[in-house]
Amino acid sequence: MTTKPKKFFDSLIKPFLGGRGKEGKAEEDLEAIAATEQKVFRYEKLVAATRNFSPKQKLGEGGFGPVFRGRLEDGREVAVKQLGRGSRQGAKEFQNEAMLLSRVQHKNVVNLYGYCAHGDDKLLVYEFVQHESLDKLLFSKEGSQCRKTELAWNQRYQVILGVARGLLYLHEDAHTTIIHRDIKASNILLDDRWVPKIADFGMARLFPEDETHVNTRVAGTNGYMAPEYVMHGRLSTKADVFSFGVVVLELVSGRKNSSFNLLPNPDVDSLLEWAWKLYKKGQTLDMIDPAIVSTADPEQVKMCVQVGLLCTQSDPKLRLDMKRVVIILSKKPTVLEEPTRPGIPGSRYRRRSHGMQGSGHSGGESSSGSISATASASTAALTASTSTTLTTPRHASQQERRSLQR
Repeated sequence: MTTKPKKFFDSLIKPFLGGRGKEGKAEEDLEAIAATEQKVFRYEKLVAATRNFSPKQKLGEGGFGPVFRGRLEDGREVAVKQLGRGSRQGAKEFQNEAMLLSRVQHKNVVNLYGYCAHGDDKLLVYEFVQHESLDKLLFSKEGSQCRKTELAWNQRYQVILGVARGLLYLHEDAHTTIIHRDIKASNILLDDRWVPKIADFGMARLFPEDETHVNTRVAGTNGYMAPEYVMHGRLSTKADVFSFGVVVLELVSGRKNSSFNLLPNPDVDSLLEWAWKLYKKGQTLDMIDPAIVSTADPEQVKMCVQVGLLCTQSDPKLRLDMKRVVIILSKKPTVLEEPTRPGIPGSRYRRRSHGMQGSGHSGGESSSGSISATASASTAALTASTSTTLTTPRHASQQERRSLQR
């Protein structure tokens, strides 16, 4: 399966990197990894595996390019991401994903088998994940009642725990801290045993060990991004924690945060606001997805809502870290601190610790998503509904700030 790793990575990465420095070191590291772990695939093997990239094998297409289902000679089923020619953003995501996932190995993170470069064709080869992405099962409007019942409460709870374990690995146990930056339902895949796998690392970032946060351009999906990240470009592991908290509340309610206008209460602006108001009234169980009422464990539901709210606090210092989340979910429920009002980008709220208002969002839009067994509109596959990926400058514009103060 291997072939001239040095030559391969020269053609794969050099067009994407302007200089050597840290990026050059990353390139050399990746070449060494490829040489020792035999991650380079021959183009002919992938052509055969995907039946010459047959339209019948196509799983979907997003900003990155098309994704094809295939079977290798050794019997492994794979999902092959093909870089769309002329896609500058896709090229950056391709390089980023290849480098970050080279040494990542965890049952709750999608497994990258290898890479391939052939002329203008650049491909990433992943394990094939049997079931659809979480958003397709959770938010599908076609036959929604039937599809939602596939994810009974116990399965949803295991998804919450699995994603938490995957994030804990990325934040604390990987070779270096990795911040995903785009944790959402469409980037969580479910295998044949309904085990969740975090996917799509095109926007992920390595995090310096000696830093509390980094300032960066904002890239993520509307409804999942932390306020301090949207407003000021302050990125830390707590940005992933915030996104995780949103996913937890979505799994409990069966409602998508970015579709808050569909909520039954016209006085709330988002799923987070709705969950917060019900929690304060002692009516947490009112937000349970009707499809799982018969299977839900009331105490677990209450705990998950409280965890979700603690993960989406306005002040990142008040949010749980993923180690504590895993401990809470893995053991008998313990006494948790009381959450304050969650941080809700795009609406008015006051950060208690900073005495300042929250953030809005702006910027260009594109699709982002994951590989799955069926089409999902995303970077790796098409989703059932449109998700908005935002890329904004480090600081919000004056117009955004004025709109928040009104």
